[in-house]
Amino acid sequence: MSSLIRLIGRRLISLPLMILGVTLLVFVVMSFSPSDPARLALGESASPEALAQYRQANGLDDPLLVRYMRFLGGMLHGDLGTTSGNTPVTDVVAKAFPITLQLTFLGLAFAIVLAAVLGVLAALFRDRWVDQVIRVLSVASLATPSFWLAILLIQWLGQVPGGWGAFPALVSQWVSPLTDPATWAHNVILPAVALGVPVAGSLTRVVRTAMVEELDRDYVRTAVGAGVPYPVVVSRNVLRNALITPITVLGLRVGYLMGGAVIIEIIFNIQAMGQLILDGVKRNDVFLVQGVTLTVAIAFIVVNILVDLLYVLVNPRIRSI
Repeated sequence: MSSLIRLIGRRLISLPLMILGVTLLVFVVMSFSPSDPARLALGESASPEALAQYRQANGLDDPLLVRYMRFLGGMLHGDLGTTSGNTPVTDVVAKAFPITLQLTFLGLAFAIVLAAVLGVLAALFRDRWVDQVIRVLSVASLATPSFWLAILLIQWLGQVPGGWGAFPALVSQWVSPLTDPATWAHNVILPAVALGVPVAGSLTRVVRTAMVEELDRDYVRTAVGAGVPYPVVVSRNVLRNALITPITVLGLRVGYLMGGAVIIEIIFNIQAMGQLILDGVKRNDVFLVQGVTLTVAIAFIVVNILVDLLYVLVNPRIRSI
């Protein structure tokens, strides 16, 4: 237990260090943006004297390190700056980020369930026609870009001419799952499927490989030879041990889903982080793009740390490391 606590402690200690590194990287990169925050705030018709006064008042002429420390202090107090429309970036992100999280984790849940079912079936029917079909499907889904699949789903299942009309092609208004679960599910199914299918393809291969390795171990033959029913051995021992390996890749897949969700949101007109980034780029809004990018990057780091801790908890062998 003490080794487990030390290992968890090391993971938690690394969290603020990685977040600090991400904030520094994002701030330095955005500092080289050609956009002028003073001109964005005062308008194109502002005089040079007004621009200079604004830069001096807001510390835009200070050295990079001074500006970074001031930005870091504001971030610790929940201040990420203001958009070109004088709206706090924190308020804008707070409204959009939960929507991106919902879409990301629903796509992840769909991918996990689909990969677990197909991967287990492929391993149980190894080298038979079921395995071959699942292998073709997994490779095809892995090679399918999520944005292209989203367009196909809109054409086939969206409420467009020639489609089946079962789901909205564009989300006119996002609703909370707590307020209207039926409408929320109706809006999110197509985006979640478009996000989850490519991830399910890669996870299926991982689950299948892990299951095959476990099925070939000696304890499976020993248990079956001792009279334990084969389905019981698979469900109680093989499946539990085999699913440890796919957990290691979940963190990276969440990052992929989060990045893919930004594109999917734009395709389905979901007003979330993707639309914020697009609007920020169109308006050359440095603070908005910086705040959105930083939020997504920190979320990616936190999720990977949580997945790492989950792997430690479910895999006793790594606790002694």
